[in-house]
Amino acid sequence: MRNLTILTMLLLLAGSSLGYAHENIPPQRPIIQTKYTADPAPLVYNDTVFLYTSHDEDDAMGFKMQDWLLYSSTDMVNWTEHGAVASLKDFAWVPYDNGAWAVQCVERNGKFYLYCPMPGNVGIGVLVADSPYGPFKDPIGKPLIKNSNHDIDPTVMIDDDGQAYMYWGNPMVYYVKLNEDMISYSGEIMQDPTTPANYQEGPWVWKRNGMYYMAYASTCCPEGIGYAMSSKPTGAWEYKGMIIDASEKSRGNHPGIIEYKGKSYVFGHSYDLLKQITPKFYERRSVDMDEMYYNPDGTIQNRHYFSVEGPDQVGNLNPYVRVEAETMAWSEGIKTRFETEWEGDFDWDRGKRIADRKFVTSIQNGDFIKVQGVDLANGAKSMEVSVSPIYSGTIEIRTDRIDGPLIATVEVNKTGQSGLWETFSAPVEEVGGVHDLYFVFKGEKDLFDFDWWQMK
Repeated sequence: MRNLTILTMLLLLAGSSLGYAHENIPPQRPIIQTKYTADPAPLVYNDTVFLYTSHDEDDAMGFKMQDWLLYSSTDMVNWTEHGAVASLKDFAWVPYDNGAWAVQCVERNGKFYLYCPMPGNVGIGVLVADSPYGPFKDPIGKPLIKNSNHDIDPTVMIDDDGQAYMYWGNPMVYYVKLNEDMISYSGEIMQDPTTPANYQEGPWVWKRNGMYYMAYASTCCPEGIGYAMSSKPTGAWEYKGMIIDASEKSRGNHPGIIEYKGKSYVFGHSYDLLKQITPKFYERRSVDMDEMYYNPDGTIQNRHYFSVEGPDQVGNLNPYVRVEAETMAWSEGIKTRFETEWEGDFDWDRGKRIADRKFVTSIQNGDFIKVQGVDLANGAKSMEVSVSPIYSGTIEIRTDRIDGPLIATVEVNKTGQSGLWETFSAPVEEVGGVHDLYFVFKGEKDLFDFDWWQMK
């Protein structure tokens, strides 16, 4: 599936009525364009936002979900893809290969716990890793929760006293107290008798200023994001209103709420990317995100929908270290791919050299990547890129607009066989300060794969 430039242009023409200030600047919604993503589960750890998502396949008609993806950001506008961090194959007891629904990852005592629902009365499993990037493994070899046909959409909140709670369910809310090991629980599974008004599914629970909040997919159908508040982690929950109004743009929904660098953010999902190519409905969703605002009394301000321009950037990108090509604020046309290659450190157990590589692919003439808020400081002298040529082409690096000032042109010439990674460089016009960079690809056919770039 290729995103359509024409749709972006239509959005740009409409930009003046949506608070859009600059010409030829793409919208920021949805935040991921290279894959279909849903059920956002953000985690803040070590000054980085780790965004775990479910993954609708490109050819999905209904739900076709086999693995969970990971993205990260330190500025809330540029997101780096890290590929699939877990899949249904990680659970030996799961009897199918389609059903990787909404997950959440939480950190405790240096371990990362990924709670994964298995629809169809199979249960909720848990994976554990020593890093937010994985690898994740099943520590118990069976479901952590197996309660009913409604064991979906788990969320975990660790209270100030150290007690962890898991909540889940559709159309009722269930909860249980998790033990400190986070892979077992104590006491009975409880059905909440005060399930909030308009609750459908997808709960997300957090605590702020002594009050407990539960956001969830609200009303049906379509679904927005509603929320309720309580003075205790186990309720009673009082419905307070909508964070994001229900809209035909979303139909289903799933919230994720975080605090990061002094700001609050709400994540959800929509069909914005799908609607760029067809009016038909398929289960191919895309994650959206925006800043969220509290009122003085602790309630949350309502917004009709996610804004086109997205949130403000909360940090600049450093171009003088290696930047993965799959780090971007917006893109058109391209896809991403993961490969394990016959190179790198020698694996004595497997008897071969292997390396994992994530890169941008399916690059054709006119496609581009936008990287937002790049701090060029006093100006770079040169640009290096790592690409694997399929055919020859060029990468134009422009500032601030798709057709903005051209500061470098990297000529990519195919000199050998396809599949080899080569480094190409070009001089850079000395432009200082903070700018958006556009990598605009030019050529006649499928051009090349793109791994990383760096200014010097």
